[in-house]
Amino acid sequence: MKNTDSVPLAQQAPEKANKPTHEHNHSKAPEESLLKIYWRLWLSLTILIGFLLLKFVLSYELTQPVEIGLMVAAYLLAGYPTLERAFLSLKRSDFFNEFTLMSIATLGAFYIGEYSEGVAVMVFYEIGELFQSLAVNRSKRSIKALLDIRPDSVTVVRNGNHQVIHPSDVAVGEMIIVKAGEKIALDGTLLTQKATFNTSALTGESRPATKHAGDAVLAGMINLERLIEMQVSTAFKDSKLSRILSMVQDATSRKAPTQLFISRFAKVYTPIVFFLALSVILLPFFFVDTYQFKEWLYRGMVFLVIACPCALTVSIPLGYFGGIGLASRHGILVKGSNFLDVMTELTTVVSDKTGTLTRGVFKVQEIKTSLDEQEFIQTVAALEKASTHPIAKAIAEYALDQTQIHHVERVEEIAGQGLKGIVAGKNVLCGNLKLLQKFNITYPTELEQIVDTIVAVSIDNQYVGYLTIADEVKEDAAQTVAELKKMGIETIMLSGDKAAVVQKIADQLHISTAYGELLPEDKVQKVQELKNAGKRIAFVGDGVNDAPVVALADAGIAMGGLGSDATIETADIVIQNDQPSRIVAAIKIGKLTKQVVWQNIILAMGVKIAVMALGAGGVANLWEAVFADVGVALLAILNAYRIQSKTLS
Repeated sequence: MKNTDSVPLAQQAPEKANKPTHEHNHSKAPEESLLKIYWRLWLSLTILIGFLLLKFVLSYELTQPVEIGLMVAAYLLAGYPTLERAFLSLKRSDFFNEFTLMSIATLGAFYIGEYSEGVAVMVFYEIGELFQSLAVNRSKRSIKALLDIRPDSVTVVRNGNHQVIHPSDVAVGEMIIVKAGEKIALDGTLLTQKATFNTSALTGESRPATKHAGDAVLAGMINLERLIEMQVSTAFKDSKLSRILSMVQDATSRKAPTQLFISRFAKVYTPIVFFLALSVILLPFFFVDTYQFKEWLYRGMVFLVIACPCALTVSIPLGYFGGIGLASRHGILVKGSNFLDVMTELTTVVSDKTGTLTRGVFKVQEIKTSLDEQEFIQTVAALEKASTHPIAKAIAEYALDQTQIHHVERVEEIAGQGLKGIVAGKNVLCGNLKLLQKFNITYPTELEQIVDTIVAVSIDNQYVGYLTIADEVKEDAAQTVAELKKMGIETIMLSGDKAAVVQKIADQLHISTAYGELLPEDKVQKVQELKNAGKRIAFVGDGVNDAPVVALADAGIAMGGLGSDATIETADIVIQNDQPSRIVAAIKIGKLTKQVVWQNIILAMGVKIAVMALGAGGVANLWEAVFADVGVALLAILNAYRIQSKTLS
């Protein structure tokens, strides 16, 4: 079971303990601009190529002091960051890392007089490191850039004047204006009667969304038609978009099991290859009659160069960064690479009904009451206005064209059942039949035969009538269930709605197992039973009422996370545009990412083992070793990088 799922992001410390100590990003200390790195490596490579042309093409022999001087200059230009890191590692008693291995190998080449090869190893190693760093940095930037769309300025209305300031300086409750074509900088409530927004940057949905006065509007939306006014409801740092940005940045610190394994593997692998290289150098002394120290030292240096684990330690996290980036472009926010792995292992997707497989846009269909209908709907709507549940919103919306709604107080929401409160001095209950049963309210038995969602009402402990509410299935829900079935993944539906309604939707979507009339604790019990049976579970819900079961599942998936802080904090994966088909996309992205990561592992280890054997046998030289090492690293990087440009079928 996950132990951080229900912890707010601000309290979730990155997994520093799991972070490998052999990071080699050029953005790390010592800090150095990319331009300086380019010039250093270019000068070093120029000196090396010039020397090789003079010596092997033009057959011009330099004096030994001049040759050594040129090679030392080229070596230091290229390799001083690696030498410095090796020195700092040794001061920390961290001997077994790639910087130390590379320093020993290249200095060993100088010791036996192979100056140009020592320089070549260091130059091409640093070039490979540079490419790796650029790829990692670009991948991280691309993930952040997908959502970092917050404007740097906002127009606030203060004392009747318009002031352009930074969004962080706007207080909650202040009014701001947004011109046509501008991005909204802060979360708030629309004051203008009606407005149309482009929400694609947040949800991936291309169709414009129309909002009315009183509706919530979010940072990142683009105002399409006319100047609007809105009241700020959330501070800049607490906006939905800011929280999602923090989530995406934190995602890279939550590592998949494969990453953790490679990190641990590298810590064991590095000392092993060092001692194997030492054995290649020293053991032949006891078995080879023609033993020459320089020859076997050279073979040991080749062994060390090719054994460097950089291709593994960079290309694997880069593959997961690519997977997180690809998911983000499809409107799927993944809180960590570990959840990409979980998505590849699912056997069962357990889904809520309302707002997940159905639109959650309810309409009042029928009203039956012993009271005056207008008085009845006013009373019910007064209580339901206190809830954010889709059914409550439908009733409140229906009552908008009625006369003034009554005053309400002491509202209490009873999870999975409904609401109770005092409306115009009367005790009112609104909810499902379980709510009436809970308070021993007698109602007509024929209510239990109604298939549609029903809201039963009692006033002062007397049943007075009911409303029926209808919802509709999302366009891609049936396709999602069918595709999951093709993948061998079972879909189960859990809902607090009436069993008859749940079964009706299940039949419509061809879901074989569905349960209705469940309280939140009942959903937890059902999911726990599935886990006890050895199932790997993803639960898809709204992330608020279902927070306990979202946290319990192996992967908690929230629909429409932009609408709920609890969703962002509780779920492992947030689907921004409410489309169930994104569940299938998340599974495909997880499988693609894992496939590429294992391709890189097999490629890197296969080539390394082969060239290490050739080097120990004296067949491969330092040139071949460095080209094999850098070449494998670059191939692994390119393979990982293609995830980011992948189009899902």
